Amino acid sequence: MLSPQQLFARLAELGLAHNTVEHAPVFTVEQAKAHRGELPGHHIKNLFLRNKKEQMWLVVALEDRAIDLKRLGEMLGAGRLSFGSPQRLGKYLGVEPGSVTPFAVINDTQHQVTLVLDEGLKGEELVNAHPLTNAMTSAIALADLLRFFAATGHAPRWLDFAAG
Repeated sequence: MLSPQQLFARLAELGLAHNTVEHAPVFTVEQAKAHRGELPGHHIKNLFLRNKKEQMWLVVALEDRAIDLKRLGEMLGAGRLSFGSPQRLGKYLGVEPGSVTPFAVINDTQHQVTLVLDEGLKGEELVNAHPLTNAMTSAIALADLLRFFAATGHAPRWLDFAAG
């Protein structure tokens, strides 16, 4: 599994710019708001989910978006969803709880996790995400983040959470 520094090197190889700030480790949206300072762009929350068929999803949504797991399961055609265990999170995305991030798809080399993005992310140029650790936040242009996903082989599925 990659370190933040290895992630930054990969971003550089791809020609993708980012601006990263360090802060105290954060585990919740509320803690992130308190520690990150004023950073422009969208701030997100990330949910690592699974169903009974052992299918997995990484859901990336606006940080204040209310997400009903039952409704989300219906929208995805996944049935009942639950949160993936810390062990499963480490195995498939290579991060610990609190550090879940869209950048973690770089560790999903077998493409076993489906990436789901909130349509609301399209309204802002920058997206702020943890770079594989919850002690930093990296701002990256949405277009560059999408290029990163393409380079990892993860085509995102877009969902309109506002309509759900």
